[in-house]
Amino acid sequence: MATPRHPRYSTNMTLRPFHLAFPVHDLDSARAFWGGVMGCREGRSSAAWVDFDFYGHQIVAHHVPGMARGDAGANPVDGHGVPVPHFGIVLAMEDWQALAVRLRAAGTQFGIEPYIRFAGQAGEQATMFFRDPSGNAIEMKAFADLGQLFATD
Repeated sequence: MATPRHPRYSTNMTLRPFHLAFPVHDLDSARAFWGGVMGCREGRSSAAWVDFDFYGHQIVAHHVPGMARGDAGANPVDGHGVPVPHFGIVLAMEDWQALAVRLRAAGTQFGIEPYIRFAGQAGEQATMFFRDPSGNAIEMKAFADLGQLFATD
């Protein structure tokens, strides 16, 4: 029996939205951050969870009382300790720059300040890391050339 192969997706193909559920300690602070600071439109909700439109993708903040904050660890990438786990999205460069300005104006503390990673190398990208009020690590990135998304040396 042949091993099934996953299709290869090119960067110019229309991708299906992903779904991600993550824990939060307080739904009001999640709404203020994801809806207010990040500008995500709120979808369905209940007393225990809230859907958000995260650039066309569905993320769901689930209230988990007494949740422990923290990372499983960190990995060194381009001289920085990248928190694991984390999630985010690849934006257009103009949108990434506008988000960095909006986050700074909101007083967001960056774990890794906005900068260009792998400058002059394959995979050059703009990146920034920060946390939501529940401590979830978020990476937002952009590429001047989206063709570099999966580039190798």
